[in-house]
Formats: sequence, C-alpha cells, structure tokens
Amino acid sequence: MQTSTASDDMAATEAQGKKRKPRGDWIPTNYDLRDTWFPVSHSRDVTSRPIRRIIHAQPYFLWREGGQPMASEFHPTQLQSMMGAASALTGGSGLYPVVERYGYVWAWYGDPDNADQQLLPHIPFLPSDGDIPGYTQRTVRFDAASALSVENLLDLTHADFLHANTIGDGISESDVVEVEWTSETVTRTRIVTQKSVAPIMRWVGGVRAKYQDFRAVLHVHLRSNVCISYPRFRPGYDVPNLQPFLPVGKHRSRCDVTFNTTAAPSPFRYLMPRINYIIQPQDNSVVRPQNQRYFEQPEQRDLHSRFDAPGTRYRLLMEKLAKRQREGDFSYGSDADPGRDITALLGMDG
Repeated sequence: MQTSTASDDMAATEAQGKKRKPRGDWIPTNYDLRDTWFPVSHSRDVTSRPIRRIIHAQPYFLWREGGQPMASEFHPTQLQSMMGAASALTGGSGLYPVVERYGYVWAWYGDPDNADQQLLPHIPFLPSDGDIPGYTQRTVRFDAASALSVENLLDLTHADFLHANTIGDGISESDVVEVEWTSETVTRTRIVTQKSVAPIMRWVGGVRAKYQDFRAVLHVHLRSNVCISYPRFRPGYDVPNLQPFLPVGKHRSRCDVTFNTTAAPSPFRYLMPRINYIIQPQDNSVVRPQNQRYFEQPEQRDLHSRFDAPGTRYRLLMEKLAKRQREGDFSYGSDADPGRDITALLGMDG
C-alpha cells in the first residue's frame, strides 16, 4: 500500500502541471468497472416478493427461495421464457452469483466465472451474519453518478460548511488529511484536534465539552464504490458506517446505508442513523448541479487545495483501472486484496 500526505500529493500535481500545457485532464466517465460485488439491497428488503435494482443500467431482480437470496436479470416469472435472451453477465443462465453478508445481499457484476467470495470487502464493524437492528439502516438517493458522490464523501471538509448545523463547523486547532492507496482502494484519513463539538452530539449525545478531537477514516473500493467509514469523536462516540453508492446510471446513484451506532447511548444510537434524511438533501443540492459538468470538457484546469489529495488520487486510480478494463484486463493486481482485514487501517484497534 502506498501513502502520502495531502501536501505530498499537491506538490506532485503541481509538478506535473508545469511539465505539460494546460488541458482538460480530469474528465471522469460513468465508470463501468466490472468483476466486483455490489451490495444491491439491505437483506431485510429481500423477501419472496421480487424487487428490482439497477447496476449500470443492468436490471437485477432480487427475491428469496427457501429463505435463500436469488438474483436474476429477469423477473422470476419470466426467467424460463427469457433464457435465450440472457446476457454474458449471467453466463447465459439468467442468474447472477449472489452472497448474503453484513446485512446485505451482494450480487456479482461482471464475468460470473470470476465471481469469488474472497473479493467481498471486509467490514469489521458489521456482523457477518447481518444480525443488526433495523434502525441502523436507511436508504437515500442522489441525482449524480456514483463516482461524483464518492468524491463528495472523500472531501470531508465539505461537511464543515454544508453540514455545520449537524456535524460541526470548520473551527479547529489543527486539521491534517492523509491518503494511502492500492490499485483497488483509496483510504482517506482526516485528523482534527480541538474541533467545535458536533451539534448532534451536543443535542442528543450529551457531550458537554466545547471542543472534541476527531479522526475519520474512509476506505473506498474502486470497482464498486463501496465506502467504509469510521469516524471517532473524543469526547463522544464512534459512528462506523457503510455507504455503498450503487451506480444506477449516469445521473443517479442509490445508497443503502448502515450506521452501526448500537454501542452509543440512547437516544443518539437511534437518531444518528436518521441524520441521512438531513444530510442527503444538503449533499444532493451540491452534486446535482455538478453532475452534468462532471462529464464535460472544462474550459480550464481544476483548482485544488491541500484537502483535495484523496479525490485527486481517486480519479487517478479510477482512470488507470478503467483503462486496464478497456484493454480487456479485469484481473486484480498483486497489491489488491479486497477482503483483507482493515480493522487496524480504520483505527478500530486504537
């Protein structure tokens, strides 16, 4: 795994900029990256009655048979009659590989012959059997491509302004952003000392201090845009959460969120997961007008601050991975191990 501070990445970006004439470099696409597991639904939403999800405009019908989750590109009542129209994504069978873990039903997107449960991400703060209270799970939607939603999350400094009334303002004694990466993941760590106490922790968490230290780690899986987040507030509580941005299409992403606040006291444990209904409209008001421009050639180069290193690294890695896949290489590199234990990386053991 490679690592750098925000200042290191900014210096490299500036050096590259001096070596070439200005042009529109960072033009993300609606990255259609394959051979990965997507958490397509909370487990509790998959019953004997079929529901429909979409990954890159590809339909996924989900239901249970004998208690076991099933996933098909056709409605189960049409599965037999549509066999001749089955795509390569199901190997002509009409059925996707499927796994149930961490309170989600995961479906494979890509060559079904390459489906391997070892490629499922490790999420240390969620029980593998999915035994977690329903109040921890919520669903929100964004009028933006999943990659843009991830960039918004990687730049956590936006929360100091956009979500100041719930998560807290930008006042602090020090603020450091670090980034490390593999060919399949990018990890952003933000460490803030003497930050103004998050209003929600003051209101419903009983934190009476004026300031708190804050450490937030975000671990992103590039192919699936699964975002594993571990914020820690002291004094205060840990707020581990999973935010998987399902790429519905070029202008839409779905996020079936889990906030594991079961270790926090009441009423914070119950109310914190509901913060999504406050945060989502605020985030959507920002990403929605950006989304069309996200796919267009800009007239000038992007401007960056020292906090943008994680997002810049994310774009670089996504472009490299997309290029490999366009050339027919869907393999995982020697440095890639999506299922590795990330307990220490998230700072859960400290």
